[in-house]
Amino acid sequence: MLYLFGHNFDNFLLPHIYPQRRAVLIARPILEKAVREVCRDLHPQSMVIADLGCSSGKNTLLFISEVLNTICESPSRTLNEESPMEVQFFLNDLPGNDFNHVFQSLEQLEQECACRGGLQPPPYYVAGLPGSFYTRLFPCNSVHLFHSSISVMWLSQVPEHLGCLNEGNVHIGASTHPAVARLYQDQFEKDFSRFLQMRCREIVPGGRMVLTVVGRKREEVFDAGGTTKIYELLSQGLRTLVSEGRVEKEKLDSFNIPMYWPSTEELKQLVQQNGLLHITDIHLFEMDGSPTDESPESADGAPKGIAALAAGERMSATLRAGTEPLIVSHFGESLLDDLFALFARYFTSYIESEDEKSSIVVITMSLEAKH
Repeated sequence: MLYLFGHNFDNFLLPHIYPQRRAVLIARPILEKAVREVCRDLHPQSMVIADLGCSSGKNTLLFISEVLNTICESPSRTLNEESPMEVQFFLNDLPGNDFNHVFQSLEQLEQECACRGGLQPPPYYVAGLPGSFYTRLFPCNSVHLFHSSISVMWLSQVPEHLGCLNEGNVHIGASTHPAVARLYQDQFEKDFSRFLQMRCREIVPGGRMVLTVVGRKREEVFDAGGTTKIYELLSQGLRTLVSEGRVEKEKLDSFNIPMYWPSTEELKQLVQQNGLLHITDIHLFEMDGSPTDESPESADGAPKGIAALAAGERMSATLRAGTEPLIVSHFGESLLDDLFALFARYFTSYIESEDEKSSIVVITMSLEAKH
């Protein structure tokens, strides 16, 4: 059973703190290198590029813009005016994604390209492709470059046999039983292996794949840094509602978020097991755990307490945007306002009390399809 919620963290991973835009920019050198290598090694007359888990925010257009800029600057670009290289973008997400918003935003991208000085981008075309990236999406040997940013951590489903084993937690937390963590690991291994298997059928020999995921620095599955803390605070909010009689304990115990944050070693091992791809680049980036790009003391020029309060509210609103469909489906709508008010309060206390915030880890890797 596949989850019909967005693949992407565009509304989840903290647009005020750790925007998906920041993840795209962090991965930009690796993406640019992959695009240049496709141009240089494959010389496609028509390059097919797929963005998997594209969502519908500004970051979708940012990805397209980055690729077009790189192609413009590539020394391998075909300069024959009678037969220039063309680019076909496929934007993929689940059917519930707002593709209409994406298409309406394309005019803005065209205007930016028209205003840009220097080399003009190649002719390009954009199409939406609804469907789960855990299934086949393209014909065999048809895609030159796959890209996915902050999406592949979404599992296809809550781990099988999990039931109420993760008592009092909505994800892997400090009190999670090791058996629960193992179920999450098994589900990710199954899903990511299937993801790679599907893409290997669709990618051309020598094609590239650039994947960016939220992950963890340590092999210890219980410590994913700042992401672990966020969900521990959400669990704390739900436990408070249980203690107040607002939520049944059984309801909390049976609710689990279908995401997993892998380590670099886990990713390497799964790619090696696939056998049809090899890793050309893999990098781990740490984003500091402060509530904004500035420190709590200086954000917006506000005192520390006021800045922390604002950060709590922003974090709460962002987390709600990404998890609300899951929560409403399981608990109903009546508790939403109170739950995220509690989360905002707990996160504010965390910001005020911790001198050093846990970092959020982002892993980017570039893969090449073997010939």
